[in-house]
Amino acid sequence: MDEAVKKISFESLRGFTQELFIVGGMRPQEAAWYAETIVQANLWGIDSHGVIRVPTYFNRVLVDAINRRAEIRTIRKAPAITLVDADGAAGAVAGRVAMEQAIKDARVYGIGAAGVTNSNHFGAAALYSQLAVKQGMVGIAMTNVMPLIAAPCAKAPVVGNNPISVAIPTYCEFPFSLDMSMSVAAGGKLRLAVAKGEKIPYGWGIDKDGKATDDPRRVLEGFLLPIGGYKGLGLAYAVDILSGVITGGLFADQMRSMYHDPDVPSLTGHFMIAMNLSAWIQPEEMKRRMEYYHHFIQNVPMADGAAPLAFPGELEARQEQKRRREGIPVPVRTIGSLERLKGQYHIQSNLDEV
Repeated sequence: MDEAVKKISFESLRGFTQELFIVGGMRPQEAAWYAETIVQANLWGIDSHGVIRVPTYFNRVLVDAINRRAEIRTIRKAPAITLVDADGAAGAVAGRVAMEQAIKDARVYGIGAAGVTNSNHFGAAALYSQLAVKQGMVGIAMTNVMPLIAAPCAKAPVVGNNPISVAIPTYCEFPFSLDMSMSVAAGGKLRLAVAKGEKIPYGWGIDKDGKATDDPRRVLEGFLLPIGGYKGLGLAYAVDILSGVITGGLFADQMRSMYHDPDVPSLTGHFMIAMNLSAWIQPEEMKRRMEYYHHFIQNVPMADGAAPLAFPGELEARQEQKRRREGIPVPVRTIGSLERLKGQYHIQSNLDEV
């Protein structure tokens, strides 16, 4: 095992994180969900959105950049459409409220859409799209963030690394679950590389002078690069418009970063869609058709030595099974930060190695 990480049981990580947020002043139910979302990201192998972010989130709770007692309310309602004011809540809490409302509307109208304004970073987008899947629905989740991506030839960032997730029930072992941001690599992966003391591939980003680098610290001081050039930029613009422009929230250069402005709310926007799949197709037929689709993809001829193709979400589902058994690899620097919080705030839960 890499000396820079230790394997910690997912149960102890979840319990530790939940207790930490409760000590920070969050309501127990909301703290439990917040911890669940963070550790679930680790279980899927999305470590950039997992416990590495806990110290940052916790500090923001303590200074009320994340409103620990937010009163989330609906400020606009129409058939199948909801707009929610998050009151500065944790993004995970507001995101769940919005998707659950979209699901509720989809049961009545076949489809539901919910926007969120005045929120904070919500973690991995698949957390919310998969809430819809668990109810037999298609889920779409997205959010906007501070501009971090530079256009080709630009000398400043132009749009946020705005993620989108599409999850579709398959009624098989795992759902179809696409979760992607618009940069070649997410900023969280850069922070994870810093925590591990690792270099990054060239092409992930550029430094503040526009030069290519394999140093994650220099990219964090500079800019990320978009997937697919201007095509990725266009997708990032679309997410920004849906999450920020039409909701009446912040967008473009109005956005704030929880890293650059750790003591103030990010005022992030989210956008959720749930579509009732049973209005289109029955579960048995969907299962048969998706099994065919998966079989087709798996059997596409590959170059010698290349792994078979997989559905989006398949590798994450396999990773979750493994990490539930073997533990979650956590950078020792992150463990050290958590242990310091444990001592400082008298947390009773332990971080148990596997």
